[in-house]
Amino acid sequence: MIKAGIIGATGYAGVELLRLLLSHPDVEVAAISSVSFEGKPISEIYPSLYQIDDMTLGNQEDVIKKCDVVFASLPHGLSEEMGRKCFDAGKVFIDLGADFRLDAADVYTKWYGKEYNIPDIHKEAVYGLCEIFRDDIKKHRLVGNPGCYPTSAALALAPALKGGFIETKGIIVDSKSGTTGAGRGLSQNLHYADCNESFAPYKVANHRHTPEIEQTLSKIAGEPVKITFVPHLLPINRGIVSTVYADIKSGTFEEIYKAYVDFYKDERFVRVLPLGKITNLKEVRMSNYCDISLFYDKEAGKLIIVSAIDNMVKGAAGQAIQNMNIICGFDEAAGLGMIPPAF
Repeated sequence: MIKAGIIGATGYAGVELLRLLLSHPDVEVAAISSVSFEGKPISEIYPSLYQIDDMTLGNQEDVIKKCDVVFASLPHGLSEEMGRKCFDAGKVFIDLGADFRLDAADVYTKWYGKEYNIPDIHKEAVYGLCEIFRDDIKKHRLVGNPGCYPTSAALALAPALKGGFIETKGIIVDSKSGTTGAGRGLSQNLHYADCNESFAPYKVANHRHTPEIEQTLSKIAGEPVKITFVPHLLPINRGIVSTVYADIKSGTFEEIYKAYVDFYKDERFVRVLPLGKITNLKEVRMSNYCDISLFYDKEAGKLIIVSAIDNMVKGAAGQAIQNMNIICGFDEAAGLGMIPPAF
């Protein structure tokens, strides 16, 4: 039994972490923190936790001091120092923000408008996309938990890029996400009157997840990969569907499909659907699964890949726990056995 804590427990990803960790057989949640609600019980902020977890929200130092594994669910720019403290203390630090996702400091500055203040700590971090970098994750104690859009895109494209089946240029990632992806803070487009019965792209060709997706895909392909990425906002709470378009370079569609099945055959949380079956985010909701379906546009010579994840679970809290399980030597599925609801 290890002690885990959450810094930023009142954000959407933070409270999702708490919900999942409370069912983990090998974890005791020892401390949680919030700047905005320090001193209040978490169940006052989220009444669904009433008489399940009424733990009082403390401060960040309490979490670091009391816990073996520290999860940080904070805006970018706030996790570097905590990562340094946890690393120096021999603790596991898993950051659900953006501070440890990008390798290059100048790329981080370009897209996030901040600099790395502790450059050396980034050398100790690993990118925590579990199905792709599992062997590296095992060797590290500091993890940059992937973003939700990058998770859906990378899992969709990994087998095709690894096998050399598609061109590395001209890839289009068209993604749709529920509103929880924006976090608990409210912007104008998230007001009910603006979001309800609405559907539109946002940050077209200018979304911060673009360099993260390209970095991951380039590592998988072994060469630079550039994409066109367009996110859209769905008027739903949670879930991401990414439809990916790529030019086929080699192999038949049947060979590509077999490569996907073989690539993910031993992965607990990635399901390659039978040919003809269309991925639906309803079928992964509230779970750590990623569903993938493949299609062939014969006239255009394009491979079409559809992936679906729950952005709060596989795209955030669930993947963070999966990373913890890998590092701590637990069953990788521990605490993540949720079955998607049928409706």
